[in-house]
Amino acid sequence: MKKKLLTIVCLTLTLSLFAQDTIRNKKNGGYLFKKMAELETNSVQDQNRTSTCWSFSSLSFFESELIRMGKGKHNLSEMFVVRNAYVGKADMYVRMMGLHNFGPGGAFHDLPWVIRRYGIVPEEAYKGLNYGFDKHNHAELDAVLKGIVDAVKDNPQGKLTSAWKGAFEGAIDAYLGKIPEKFTYQGKEYTPLTFSNALGLNMDDYVSLTSFTHHPYYTQFAIEVQDNWAMVQSYNVTLEDLQNTAVYSLSKGYTWAWGADVSEKGFSFKNGVAIVPTHDSLIAQHGKDSKGFNNAGADRTGAAFNQPMPEKEITPTLRQEAFDNYQTTDDHGMHATGLYTDQLGYNYFKIKNSWGSGNDCQGYLYCSMPYFRHKTINIYLHKNALPKELAKKLGITQTI
Repeated sequence: MKKKLLTIVCLTLTLSLFAQDTIRNKKNGGYLFKKMAELETNSVQDQNRTSTCWSFSSLSFFESELIRMGKGKHNLSEMFVVRNAYVGKADMYVRMMGLHNFGPGGAFHDLPWVIRRYGIVPEEAYKGLNYGFDKHNHAELDAVLKGIVDAVKDNPQGKLTSAWKGAFEGAIDAYLGKIPEKFTYQGKEYTPLTFSNALGLNMDDYVSLTSFTHHPYYTQFAIEVQDNWAMVQSYNVTLEDLQNTAVYSLSKGYTWAWGADVSEKGFSFKNGVAIVPTHDSLIAQHGKDSKGFNNAGADRTGAAFNQPMPEKEITPTLRQEAFDNYQTTDDHGMHATGLYTDQLGYNYFKIKNSWGSGNDCQGYLYCSMPYFRHKTINIYLHKNALPKELAKKLGITQTI
């Protein structure tokens, strides 16, 4: 009797501990996640009505890098990056006579492009809200800037004026504010470049990985997506290498920035998961998203969001077909901060979003391995986060 009672007590304690450690995808959700790796990051931010996820996600990634490096927590300015990248995009658009993408979107490697040229500043030194709003909203700004560069590239005078760049930057400054030449932060005075140097981030330490079959593996190419305006190259690896690196990185204490397509019905911020059900009928989409997230914010419902179900097997061929047919596009940038497993033993990446903390996962969601394999454009990470054999194969010299 005592032995039976002891068994019941032990079982009860075990279930209690499991319940305490378990995270659900939503309130009363049937996905039960257990932590395998969880890395430190800053609080969730809100890009609101802007297409600047690339800046929010890559800065979130670099903020976690600073934490990993023992530099402490720093809230860096997304709009400083947005403002300076827009200058580069305008110059490229005009030089290409309008035959190049110009818009608010960007890529992770825009951060090194900006930091090398202009430095970086903390959020408190440059909030980028100079137009009477409390939250970011770039609808008018984006339209004004596009109007300026279109007028310039049309070249109505037969020769470009010397004033257009100043006019363009003046328009940005009117909305976002002028860049501070100097600022005081934590009791010290900096310029954007000296602050960047003080942080100690080496932009040469970061690499982009992708996986597509229309280029040879273990070579570099510029991913053919519109937001890659600077045409920076990524390393092309096998799909297995891409997934294994993403897992390996988190297990070794390195987060990574994630560029992905989020237009699929299986991507649901509200339901806290990104999945690829075996049958599309398991998910229904209602209405359209009003924030310009390629309908990623539209309401999705279905049994697949209530509990784990079998997902599609994603092959390199299936992945490539989706990219070639515009079904996989560069919709959204996010930040991977953890590795979790569900009650069936399937693994997921914990993803930090930049849509505020309004869902039941406080601004995060959990991405299944099939969704990652199917809809990843690229990941951006420290070169030391690569498995050593892969780094050697790519010709990347690591510092560990």
